[in-house]
Amino acid sequence: MQVRPALVVFAWLSVLTGVLYPVVVTVAARGLFPSQAGGSLIREADSVVGSALIGQPFDDPRYFWGRPSATAGFPYNAALSGGSNLGPTNPALIEAVHARVDRLRSADPTNPAPIPIDLVTASGSGLDPHISPEAARYQVDRVARARGLRPDAVRALVLAHVEGRAAGVLGEPRVNVLRLNLALDALP
Repeated sequence: MQVRPALVVFAWLSVLTGVLYPVVVTVAARGLFPSQAGGSLIREADSVVGSALIGQPFDDPRYFWGRPSATAGFPYNAALSGGSNLGPTNPALIEAVHARVDRLRSADPTNPAPIPIDLVTASGSGLDPHISPEAARYQVDRVARARGLRPDAVRALVLAHVEGRAAGVLGEPRVNVLRLNLALDALP
């Protein structure tokens, strides 16, 4: 009979891959990368204000706005992350992009600069917490005007929050919107 050896192998592999391996990986991750393993939470005082890995909706002109989210239910829904799956010629996507362009133009009607693409299109996950440095620079005058700050001061804050490529070669330079907005709130 082959049933008993099969059940023993199944039990051992279940314990090995379902219990021991996850425990070892979790302990190693918490030891080597404690912040990332804990969700890269951003704390202010004694409370969690968000995660560096998950975007948040900002729509007040006093704040930098992040990349649009296409998650189901509500924006930046981490439980249902995913893109819209709309192709570039889909009328619904074209309409959504036009609506986002109109919203940005109405929020800052004196800005003649071209709108960076990441301010009008959602990412594949719908949770992207970053925007390009160009998208941040596009919003500087609106944010400075809404807060009564000098644009140069806000521009310097953006420049200070540009994160470089991972390991110097991977990805593109980016700005974490939540961290930038928190720094903005900390200005006198």
